[in-house]
Amino acid sequence: MAGPPTAVVARASAAEPVERRRVEVRGVVQGVGFRPFVYSLATGLGLSGQVANTGEGVIAEVEGPPYAVARFCERIAAEAPPLALVESVDHRPLPVRGEDGFAIHLSRAQGRARTLVSPDVATCADCLAELADPADRRHRHPFITCTHCGPRFTIVTGLPYDRAHTTMARFPMCADCAREYGDPGDRRFHAQPVACPACGPRLSLLVARPEHDGPALPALGADPIAQARRLLAAGAILAVKGIGGYHLACDASNTEAVELLRRRKGRGDKPFALMAGAIGDIEHLVRLNPQERALLTGSVRPIVLLRRRADSRGTHPGAPQPADAVAPRSADLGIMLPYTPVHHLLLGLPGDPPGPRLLVMTSGNLSGEPIVTDEGEALERLAHLADAWLTHDRPIQVPCDDSVVRVCDGEQLTVRRSRGYAPLPVALPLPVRAALAAGGDLKNTFCLGEGRRAWLSAHIGDMDDLRTQESFGHAVRQLEAITGVRPELLAADRHPRYRSAQWAQRRADGRPLMRVQHHHAHVAAAMAEHGLDGRERVIGVAFDGTGYGDGGAVWGGEILLADYDGYRRFAHLAHVPLPGGDAAVRRPYRMALAHLRAAGIPWTADLPCAAACPAEERRLLARQLERDLNCVPTSSMGRLFDAVSSLAGVCHLAGYEAQAAIELEAAALAGPGPGGGGPGRAGYTFEFEPGGASRAADPAPVLAAVVADLRAGVPPGVIAARFHAAVAGLVRQACALARERHGLGVVALTGGVFANTLLSSACASGLREDGFTVLRHRLVPPNDGGLALGQLMVAARAQGAPAH
Repeated sequence: MAGPPTAVVARASAAEPVERRRVEVRGVVQGVGFRPFVYSLATGLGLSGQVANTGEGVIAEVEGPPYAVARFCERIAAEAPPLALVESVDHRPLPVRGEDGFAIHLSRAQGRARTLVSPDVATCADCLAELADPADRRHRHPFITCTHCGPRFTIVTGLPYDRAHTTMARFPMCADCAREYGDPGDRRFHAQPVACPACGPRLSLLVARPEHDGPALPALGADPIAQARRLLAAGAILAVKGIGGYHLACDASNTEAVELLRRRKGRGDKPFALMAGAIGDIEHLVRLNPQERALLTGSVRPIVLLRRRADSRGTHPGAPQPADAVAPRSADLGIMLPYTPVHHLLLGLPGDPPGPRLLVMTSGNLSGEPIVTDEGEALERLAHLADAWLTHDRPIQVPCDDSVVRVCDGEQLTVRRSRGYAPLPVALPLPVRAALAAGGDLKNTFCLGEGRRAWLSAHIGDMDDLRTQESFGHAVRQLEAITGVRPELLAADRHPRYRSAQWAQRRADGRPLMRVQHHHAHVAAAMAEHGLDGRERVIGVAFDGTGYGDGGAVWGGEILLADYDGYRRFAHLAHVPLPGGDAAVRRPYRMALAHLRAAGIPWTADLPCAAACPAEERRLLARQLERDLNCVPTSSMGRLFDAVSSLAGVCHLAGYEAQAAIELEAAALAGPGPGGGGPGRAGYTFEFEPGGASRAADPAPVLAAVVADLRAGVPPGVIAARFHAAVAGLVRQACALARERHGLGVVALTGGVFANTLLSSACASGLREDGFTVLRHRLVPPNDGGLALGQLMVAARAQGAPAH
């Protein structure tokens, strides 16, 4: 590797005053071209000195005329590179040294790591141009990168961020790459992942044994990418190693391939994500607004959930069409654009032979397991899923699934916060002690916090699987290493059987462990991301599928009056039995029948949920409910959505989380609206039961109205729309009552049910009409993926402010 560069700069004249200052910059300033930027800024101003990475960020020393030094200090944050995020700039005077030149010095590891690591960044336009240029030495190089793009978080092994502290350390640079790395005028100046075909990682293709179940495989050549494209075109399923783990890929327009992947992965009807070659390949499939286009084409490249067009088939001959099995009965398609050179090559560069332009890209794992990152593990764990493996020898240090977002009322709604966002911290409204919050058991992420920063992990997954629990422990150690946080306090959910809480209990080792109520944590997360300091309570509307409530009941339809210090249960959905626990979740008709019984409505054969339940099961279910056997009471709004979905004949069996609710939203979007659809009621209304410390909203009138509409022949889509409107009306009514009694004017909408944009939009618009300030999630998910942030804030507040 070439030595650190030194620029020769003009010395100030003997008569001209000279000063020297030490400038410390904190934030995301490593791995984003910040030292090259400082070098160019200093030399452009005629300053001498040096710059280096440290465990805290970047430190520069500059010397020269006072006006030039002042300009340097003013411009260092204002003109920082596009991927940098400058949090603070501090400077102080130093004795003048009288040195010549400006140098980038080797990094200094001093004390605990405190700098911020950049997320992984999608391939930039300059690198893509080189990738497609036959005259460029990196033409078709699968690992092309520069200062402005490529892997960051997923290759970091330690800090400061230098090549030696990444998984690229095993690839010594060739002379050409070293020259670019050391040239201040080059786009790859101090780009740590820089490589080329002569010195970088290698791509290879491994094919399954001939007896492997799957399509007949074509004859293959020497080029792994060309081989992979031929396999995809032939209907094969390909395991593709990316930045944060393996994907399983197939031609999205090939029905047999998509259905084969669905069977092999045991995915039920859960929608697959798609990767398209370009925006033009999807415009006929989905509706796109400017914010969604920006998310698709930006530097993060998450999966964006987009509303499907009803008229896409038959109107665009020759355009790629996904098979029906990609996202059955879903109103949305989850789509992302390529974000690595391998993806761009797989989908084809200009002049390449024809191939699939729309690929299924789903996480490389069995449902419920963590994403696979290691080649040996991939060959073993994906052996029965993939026909071939497109892999490489650059190790993945940190597993990182794709992020999932959508746009609701013109604002980003994060559904899964992972690649491209992690490990950027969330700014906190209050300083907190060093703490670790373990999150929940579904869609797990954990959170480290100290001072005014909270670092949420990348998506971990569902904690039922032992491998996921092991992945959780590994991720905790890795994030502690790069943040320097040494937790003095732990926080976890109150549920006694949550694996995440049990992990925290085992690792407490004498440190305080605070158990935080599930829905209180949801509300606190919404407050924290909106910068509320907790001096005033908010009305927290926390709707989800399940959360451990006071007294052991399953909560999930909660109206809380809350701050970080505590909460009061102001109102909730009336409790009904949850017959058989998970059985009722997997078979929504059981939840529908339980709700009907609680409402005093007979299980007549004309009701879809009664018809869907086998006669013997229906007999046993009636006895179970009558005797209250294994029937935990629940106030879950998620389970009420399941019940209405089955009652309306939309979904009776759930093969993935929230399937019945998702299909109910899709039916509402496809229907003519709450007032249409022929005879029946124009709207449904909940009733608050009299008495009690907490007001219970009885869904019985809603269920009775649904049954009346069914018998009047009202279409399921209209019933679905009317139900959504009824829930929005309940929220408005409960919040108005809370304001009347307690004078509160801020409402936080939180919990997984508010990933439903139809409901979220209706609630928010109605509440704003009523004069409320409405908080909705943008930075962290409303589901349990954001739970740890709220746990952190509640626990840290209970334990007091950090010592100074």
